Amino acid sequence: MIVTRTIAETRAALRSLPRPLGFVPTMGALHEGHLSLVDAAKARSASVSVSVFVNSTQFGHGEDFAAYPRDEARDLSLLENRGVDLVFAPAAAEMYPDGFATALHLRGPLTEAYEGASRPTHFDGMALVVTKLLDIVQPDVMFLGEKDAQQLAVARRFVRDLDLPVEVAGAPTVREPDGLAMSSRNAYLTAQQRAVAPDLYRALLAGRAAAGAPAASLKDVVVAATTALLMPTLPMDAAEPVAALRGEAPPAAPRFDLDYLAIVDADTFLPQTALGPRSLLIAAARLGATRLIDNVSLFPSAYLATDATA
Repeated sequence: MIVTRTIAETRAALRSLPRPLGFVPTMGALHEGHLSLVDAAKARSASVSVSVFVNSTQFGHGEDFAAYPRDEARDLSLLENRGVDLVFAPAAAEMYPDGFATALHLRGPLTEAYEGASRPTHFDGMALVVTKLLDIVQPDVMFLGEKDAQQLAVARRFVRDLDLPVEVAGAPTVREPDGLAMSSRNAYLTAQQRAVAPDLYRALLAGRAAAGAPAASLKDVVVAATTALLMPTLPMDAAEPVAALRGEAPPAAPRFDLDYLAIVDADTFLPQTALGPRSLLIAAARLGATRLIDNVSLFPSAYLATDATA
């Protein structure tokens, strides 16, 4: 596996790799979700490249840029074992040298609601770094996860708007055995929060079930999902019987602080007044200091992760 640190050596190394070239952009702290994107790239490409770069421009004020998990040695080992051909792992100064003065600004409902409202600078920063990476790597196909469904839609939008010669392919969300969507930020959860966290996915599944009920309405879907989300249960742990014997109240179960819950079109992220084959039920909530996002298709048999750049 080739590991490059500069743009010049990356471009030189990529010239020797056979095409088509698949590309997976990451911020490291890799898990099976990232590695499933590598597998998808290998299935469709003669060569696979991955970037490992914690991009400061997509973190807002007060977010976890400094604390974001970093373990490059582990990441490189995982990628080599998965058969990646090239990893681009630049320093910040390589991507944003002194005097860097360019920004991208995305407008419209696709970027201004939901994640865009909660993290106002996130999509501009993501679009900037991904555009730079695509220019450096020049892949044939870029692979992104469907867990970050709005990010996937935004990437397809700016790739189309800027006439970038790359296909943007979505890959299904990879989950823990209990249903929690894999995320590097899951490492922030306490043991109690981790026990509750899968209820976010269970809430979305409740919404999907309501969507298929006779005479279902959008209200049915939202109410079912909201009820499940805002009433999480926590299995009794060893501390509870001890507290009861002492006459103390058991520790309170962690509760979700709901950010948003909505039904949107998977391509435009406009709210839907009628359900259709591209309907997504999306949610974001905090458990303590950890922010979780997830989504499910309301009609999974009709939902296809097709490339929207064609």
